[in-house]
Amino acid sequence: MADTDGDKRYVFLDPDSSGAGQGWVFAVVAADTGVVYQTQGGGYGCVQYQQEGYLVPLPARNPDDELRALFTGALKGQGARGLDWPPALLDRLRTAVAAHRYGAPGTPGVPLALDESRLPEADEAWLPVLTPDGPGVLVWENCD
Repeated sequence: MADTDGDKRYVFLDPDSSGAGQGWVFAVVAADTGVVYQTQGGGYGCVQYQQEGYLVPLPARNPDDELRALFTGALKGQGARGLDWPPALLDRLRTAVAAHRYGAPGTPGVPLALDESRLPEADEAWLPVLTPDGPGVLVWENCD
């Protein structure tokens, strides 16, 4: 679903939960494209997030399983914005992010990296990452 506002076009990812239970993960690479991707995150807090840029699908088998396990299991679906990450959970988060590979289909791709300089922005279904093309966010279906 897309809407426009002035010179920007807004695209809400999974607006009707049609991907519910399917498992999807995207990187939104920050760029001046005029397209703003919006999604819901923050666990049961249902926070609305947005990033202008371009969307990169990150296909994998069960792509959001580890992210869901971390945010709905260990963090109990409460979101994580501003969380003081315990070392063991932070290591688990780094590993979950690095499991997602950025690149053309059929290539090994490059693992994403958690952008720890923006760690206070990290939340369920919204993680700051570094891609080979620059900073962005890793997004997936919100748990609620």
